[in-house]
Amino acid sequence: MLVALLLKGVLVGIIIAVPAGPVGVLCIRRTIFHGQMAGFLSGLGAATADAVFGIIAAFGLTVISDLLLDYRDWLRIGGGAFLLYIGITAFIADPLAGTQSQRDPEDLLSDYLSTFALTITNPITILAFLAIFAGIGFTGAEATLGRAAILVLGVWLGSLCWWAALSFGAGAVRLSFERHHLVWINRGSGGILVVCGVTLLGSLLVQHLG
Repeated sequence: MLVALLLKGVLVGIIIAVPAGPVGVLCIRRTIFHGQMAGFLSGLGAATADAVFGIIAAFGLTVISDLLLDYRDWLRIGGGAFLLYIGITAFIADPLAGTQSQRDPEDLLSDYLSTFALTITNPITILAFLAIFAGIGFTGAEATLGRAAILVLGVWLGSLCWWAALSFGAGAVRLSFERHHLVWINRGSGGILVVCGVTLLGSLLVQHLG
């Protein structure tokens, strides 16, 4: 029974992680330009943020969820600004600079923290968790602390599996790219991140002006 609950959590984690958006682009970009470990740790940061949202939803931490949702616009502004920053930085970066040396531990930590921060700026994910947990029957008497812990562990494992597959899949082909490929991948990924940041900030502006 507990194994089934764990597997349900793994499935929920994958469902939440798959529509990765700009975090997925960032993870793939870092894998290609800085190696599999940079991509994997970027995915780990996103998986950790998903697990935090899962904890809030599974344990019924309404005070925290209400606080995050109350400040969701400010969090989204921060996320949009951060996307613009990393997108512009990526666009103008030398595409071969990161492929010529090992990533420093400080840079790897920054990779982890940046995707954690970017993912945590979207607290609407908590509502998705609540809906999915209700859909799999995790309500009422089923929602004990022990079962909640197992479910969240599954969510973390599922999300991590997706990010590991994404980063190591991209890492498997990274050495096959030639310089002109890397230039266009660099510009394309940076441009996508900038567009995501502009779209996010623009949607907030339209929302408040409308």
